[in-house]
Amino acid sequence: MKSEINWGSVHRALVHWRKGLQSDNENRNKEPSVTTVAEYYSHDPWAILVSTILSLRTKDEVTLEASKRLLAKAPGPRELAALRVDHVARLAYPAGFYRTKAANLKKIAAILLEQYNGEVPADMDALLALPGVGRKTANLVLIEAFDLPGICVDVHVHRIANRYGWLSSKTPEETEMILREILPKKYWKGLNALLVLYGQNLCRPVSPYCSRCLIKQQCKQVGVERFR
Repeated sequence: MKSEINWGSVHRALVHWRKGLQSDNENRNKEPSVTTVAEYYSHDPWAILVSTILSLRTKDEVTLEASKRLLAKAPGPRELAALRVDHVARLAYPAGFYRTKAANLKKIAAILLEQYNGEVPADMDALLALPGVGRKTANLVLIEAFDLPGICVDVHVHRIANRYGWLSSKTPEETEMILREILPKKYWKGLNALLVLYGQNLCRPVSPYCSRCLIKQQCKQVGVERFR
């Protein structure tokens, strides 16, 4: 599938905007929680896997604190496997669905110890076989922990890609598959971090800041009824 989008221009504009946001003292801590955890724990695969699972349906600030709390007690799967599931749940609280996530993390720790010598596998199919791990989580682990190519599509990436008219899809999974065809591979890994920030600050779900958009020339405003 051939794309007429100037991806280089889009990427440069988003990177420039992100640098400006990071240079502002008030916005220095607005990086997505998993990105922050990845840097804090030197891109440790277990830390990234845990934080990504905790991040599902959870605000970034809650994810960050819950991740640090849990990883302090369980810096690896062996330590987590030794904890009671209710203890893991208390450490994960108030992340969304924390009890379910705690149960999944216990199962994951056991699988990693039994099948992978306590290591997180750098393989998409192996990651997807773990309880509670979907494509978003698997892609983030591959990108942040192993520096492998992947396209992590969350609600922001899905919304923006459709709003700008880059593609037309109904689900994040469908968006990922189309982006794999039309987006040059060199832009895959950084897409999520850029568009999450953009979606949180400018290209919001309701009444986006179109007047301040740096890539509005690339936007078809699909489904936008009100904007600022």
